[in-house]
Amino acid sequence: MQTPTIPSELTGTYRLDPAHSRVGFVARHAMITKVRGSFDRVEGTGYFDASSPTSSHLEVRIDAGSVNTRNDDRDAHLRSPDFLDVDHYPEIRFVSTSVEQVEPDRYRVSGDLTIRDVTRPITIELAYTGTAVDPWGNQRIGFEGHGVLNRKDWGLTWNTVLEAGGVLVSEKVDLEVEVSAIRLPDES
Repeated sequence: MQTPTIPSELTGTYRLDPAHSRVGFVARHAMITKVRGSFDRVEGTGYFDASSPTSSHLEVRIDAGSVNTRNDDRDAHLRSPDFLDVDHYPEIRFVSTSVEQVEPDRYRVSGDLTIRDVTRPITIELAYTGTAVDPWGNQRIGFEGHGVLNRKDWGLTWNTVLEAGGVLVSEKVDLEVEVSAIRLPDES
């Protein structure tokens, strides 16, 4: 078993800091460029066990309507029934099912991702980026990582064929995660 890079005294329950965290995505548009977006409202909590990462777990909730690609028309389309259908499915949810330490500073987090009431497994590779005590005395821990999904697996099938061949929106979507989490007081 590998020795964790994270000191064992950092084991505890953490709350995602939405002001300093990002859940984003990248998809190909017209098969020639990438469109990047993120969700502006994300919440999450988790327990991280530095000595025994397999005992760690987390849950993340995303307001689907907070999708932001810096283009109002595209964002409205992503909120529509063609994609996220936020009027009927306002929340995207991730619940971990396992955490595996693959290197001293890298973790493989597998879990169930629910989009539009469709739940499928996904794995996200996370790297530990450090810890710090902020000016208000909060213990913070940071991770960043990525994952890949096929949007059709979650029923996000809208597309249109291009005149020159190919499609407007790629099936493959890259996920990008940057997390700053604040340790919560230990329960006694």
